[in-house]
Amino acid sequence: MDLSLPGHSGPVAVIGAGVVGLSNARLVQEAGFDVTVYTKALPPDTTSNVAGGQWQPAHLFDDTVVTAAWRQQYLAAAAYSWRRFQTLVGDDYGVRWLPTYQESSSAISQLLPGFPPDSRMLTHDDHPFPVDHVAYFETMYIETGRYLRQLIRDIRTAGGKIHTRDFATAADLTSLPERLVFNCTGLGARQLFGDTDLTPIRGQVAILLPQPEIQYAYAFKRSGYMFPRPDGIILGGTFENGVFDPAPQAGDITKILNAHKGLFNEYRCTPPLHSAPV
Repeated sequence: MDLSLPGHSGPVAVIGAGVVGLSNARLVQEAGFDVTVYTKALPPDTTSNVAGGQWQPAHLFDDTVVTAAWRQQYLAAAAYSWRRFQTLVGDDYGVRWLPTYQESSSAISQLLPGFPPDSRMLTHDDHPFPVDHVAYFETMYIETGRYLRQLIRDIRTAGGKIHTRDFATAADLTSLPERLVFNCTGLGARQLFGDTDLTPIRGQVAILLPQPEIQYAYAFKRSGYMFPRPDGIILGGTFENGVFDPAPQAGDITKILNAHKGLFNEYRCTPPLHSAPV
């Protein structure tokens, strides 16, 4: 918003209806501009719908290319997101706080003021996991399907439009009536804008039936991550660099399930205050 809207007048276009595109559209509306979202696919047929939904600043960028100014911009965006998501906690947007256990040799560093809350290292007696080094912190988790549906409602309630449309080339964008266009196409930018540096990373997940009694999350090297959400227990995962095919692979899903089962089979005791996914 800070880079593009100052000095602009007239309606705005957003290309893409994943979490970035829909969030972008809402910020444009809040700044006082009319917005139209153009998208090839709508939720639930977007990549964002299968995201695990943990709030934690993550980045995949080339350290040798980014500048100090870029890093400050990244941190400013993360800080805004951290503050903004705290205002969305509740059933409407599917955002809630959960204690989180993560394999680490040190406490999770304070990347932002106030994040992560209550970060500390645990002793062997403080947890039941068969993992040598465990850090504890608290963060928010987002039920992505509900969050995306609410964003669409918000956009339409505020007078925004959403059109299903596929763009074959960047030149097709010149036919739009809007003069300011936000590119939120994600992996679609590789074909649309010839961005060959953009590389997919396939992260597969297995989903168990919802278990409301599960009130914690974890991420361990031996098993992957477990995020409990109202719509199911999300078990990850894989990290497959350069894989374009989004179709789940049955063999990989079986490995994910077996890895988490193996973790719980080695629990040293019943976890205090929590239950184990089954």
